Amino acid sequence: MAAAIAATLPTAAPVAAPAQPVEAQLPAFMAKLVDIEAEIPLTTVQLDGLVVSKILKHTGESSTAVTFGLLLGLDLDGTLHISNSFSLPHHLDDEDKSTKSVARYQASMLRSLKEVHADDNLVGFYQATSAGAFFNQSFIEMQALHQEKLRHGGIVIFHDVAQAARGNATFRAFQLTPAFLSAFKKSNFGQTSLANHRLSFSNILREIPVTIRTSPLLSSFVTNLSRSNPASSASRPEEVVTSTLPTSFTPLDLETSGITKTLEQLIETVDSYKTEEGNQAYLLRQTTRERQKAEAMVAKRKEENVARVAQGLPPLPEEDIARFFKVPPEPSRLESTLLLAQMDGHARSLASVSGGSELAKIYSAKN
Repeated sequence: MAAAIAATLPTAAPVAAPAQPVEAQLPAFMAKLVDIEAEIPLTTVQLDGLVVSKILKHTGESSTAVTFGLLLGLDLDGTLHISNSFSLPHHLDDEDKSTKSVARYQASMLRSLKEVHADDNLVGFYQATSAGAFFNQSFIEMQALHQEKLRHGGIVIFHDVAQAARGNATFRAFQLTPAFLSAFKKSNFGQTSLANHRLSFSNILREIPVTIRTSPLLSSFVTNLSRSNPASSASRPEEVVTSTLPTSFTPLDLETSGITKTLEQLIETVDSYKTEEGNQAYLLRQTTRERQKAEAMVAKRKEENVARVAQGLPPLPEEDIARFFKVPPEPSRLESTLLLAQMDGHARSLASVSGGSELAKIYSAKN
């Protein structure tokens, strides 16, 4: 009976499965029109306390001289908020294999961060440096690629490990200037191009101010550490009230390894610049010599054409001379410009480390 009644009842309509949301992708030309933030120039870079801790940990534990990683975040109203970062492996074997391995690791990390809904927007990279020595060809090529591909051009954060060893954690943000990028895209760093773009070692990079953001709990904790202890001062009024932070004996430190290393790097850079200038002078003399030979041949050909015209003969073409004399292009001064910038970085680092006081202190201690 129950089965017969159930058979006469209308069957329930099948419930349709909910449609999966489809993300609409904007065309490339419309994405640039909608992206209003990209038109606002960067004025400040804000580092999260987590990023600072990760960079310090990475550079402190790294056993290689080259230490770098990627920065993740978002730009808003001219401020680039960097909320996360991760280090990249560095292999000392085959360069081609190392590049492919780093690319696979980077893609895997970004995919994992996206799966857990973390920030996966690449905004630049960070690199550890010593005594301001970060001007080289590999850095220029990487930063130029980032500024071409990434939003707002991407930034690079430099962390000075020499300063960190003295207890001063320094972070500086840079971008390549538009004038340098224009010359770099044309691969023209001759003397004429440098003069036309008004380029020198001092305007290769544009520095952006950096601020560090920490949580309110951490800020209050550090503030309480730096304050005096009122309970101990009330119970022992005869004692001098001191801070709960340990006493610093940095003014009495006579360690000269940092200054010595900076001076050695400065001397090596000066020697490299002298060698590069010698190569530039040799190439310039060779270019001048070939150009003078070509000009002399052109003048001789013009005299022959005048004589041939006077005899009623057709003149010989002057374009053939270019096939006999290939004048080399003007030598590039990119390497010498980078070495000058590196010398300036060493000198500034030495001035910030010692400022004259360290050398005077060492001299006074030894005498």
